[in-house]
Amino acid sequence: MLDKHQDILEKVAEGDGEAFKQLYDIYSAKVYNLALMYTQNVENAEEISQDVFLKIYQNASKFKGGSAVGTWVYRITVNTSLNSIKKGKKWITSELSENEFLQADFEHPGVLLENKENAKALFKAIEELPESQKMAFILAQIEEMPQKEVALAMDLSVKAVESLLQRAKGNLKKSLENLYPHRRKKKK
Repeated sequence: MLDKHQDILEKVAEGDGEAFKQLYDIYSAKVYNLALMYTQNVENAEEISQDVFLKIYQNASKFKGGSAVGTWVYRITVNTSLNSIKKGKKWITSELSENEFLQADFEHPGVLLENKENAKALFKAIEELPESQKMAFILAQIEEMPQKEVALAMDLSVKAVESLLQRAKGNLKKSLENLYPHRRKKKK
């Protein structure tokens, strides 16, 4: 079955500017939000988004159709975000303490004002997850990708993704319970 966006990507590979604009319109918000989840910084997310679409344009002809175009775009976004974080950590450690970095003024679009504190706590807890758990959680729970696509994006089996998600949820629960002990459910 041909991916509904594969024909657009093929036109991009041929240099079709209108097709590139169409692909950008389809994926730009998702790419930006995923980059924002990783970097927790608006400027970095914008820069990563630009890098991702440049890579898509330059590598469109290399797409072989082994996964959905969206999965391929997510994989590029995740890799670009991780590379940006790795490069940025050198700067962060020399200019800011790690604690100052974690306290960055980050607000995800769409988070209601009264939920800002809870959202910041959740984002901090997500940030502290092991890398594979964080990636699986963001893709499956926040970006709402089906587990099969998450597995393709992460080059894992669906069972492995299920396991990562279970561990991520358990770790997030522990982190948030430690942060908000008064919200723990009382055991009967």
